[in-house]
Amino acid sequence: MTEPTDAEPKPDTEPPPAVESGPEPAEPEAPPAADGDAEDFEGPRRRARREREERRAAQARATAIEEARRAAKRKVDGRVGVPAKPPARGLIRGLKVLLWTTGISIVVVGLGLVLYFTPIMSVRSTVITGLGAVTQQEVEQAAAVAPGTPLLQVDTDAVAERVATIRRIASARVQREYPSTLRITVAERIPLVVKDYPDGPHLFDRDGVDFATAPPPPGLPYLDAEAPGPNDDPTKAALQVLTALSPEVAGQVSRIAAPSVAAITLTLNDGREVIWGTTDRTDDKAMTLGALLTQPGRTYDVSSPDLPTVK
Repeated sequence: MTEPTDAEPKPDTEPPPAVESGPEPAEPEAPPAADGDAEDFEGPRRRARREREERRAAQARATAIEEARRAAKRKVDGRVGVPAKPPARGLIRGLKVLLWTTGISIVVVGLGLVLYFTPIMSVRSTVITGLGAVTQQEVEQAAAVAPGTPLLQVDTDAVAERVATIRRIASARVQREYPSTLRITVAERIPLVVKDYPDGPHLFDRDGVDFATAPPPPGLPYLDAEAPGPNDDPTKAALQVLTALSPEVAGQVSRIAAPSVAAITLTLNDGREVIWGTTDRTDDKAMTLGALLTQPGRTYDVSSPDLPTVK
């Protein structure tokens, strides 16, 4: 016997088979529009975009044609290359400064030429200062500057050298004073010692220069030297001693003897004698002598300023 089952009875009909999904059938394409209907089919947006692209292409072609035409013209005119850039601002400023400088230089040179070659600023007066024993006429003759000479043509150094050739003049300085004055400043030689010669007394300055033959001023000491002159060593030693003395002591000296640079002696107005020796420590000796002369005596020895003696 078979046992009954709880299974439901199978239906008499089978379920329909599943249909596989797939792409839907495409709608049939519309037939191409006729020429007259193309604009309607294109649409306004697409048509506007196409027109813009066409205008851009046309403009690019026109620009290329214009550039080609200009390049061809430049080639014909000989101006092939990149157009010149406008000059920089700094370059323009530099050119302006150069032009101004050039203009000023031309004006200055022109003015200098006018003053140099014309009598606009010429020598009309000569002023001479520092004269004593020398006369103005002597200086003017030595200067030899003709009136009316343009000041710029006057060689001041040459004039000063000519003036300094006068024996009594130690130095000279020449200056231009515009518009028309030439100033000459002289320094005359001052006699420091005198030496007798057959033709008369000769005056010597502090440099040992024999600059005049004339009577000596009162109180001028006499020099005893074999060959006095600016290059004589005993003469230079004697003059060094005299210039080192104080004015009070120098005024008492009547004679200075310099047979050599190591045997200098002084003779005072009252007959006292000073043994000086060499020119070593001249300043110390001069200071010692000033104090030593206050003591009574006939001979004062300062050859050793640390151990002076009075006899």
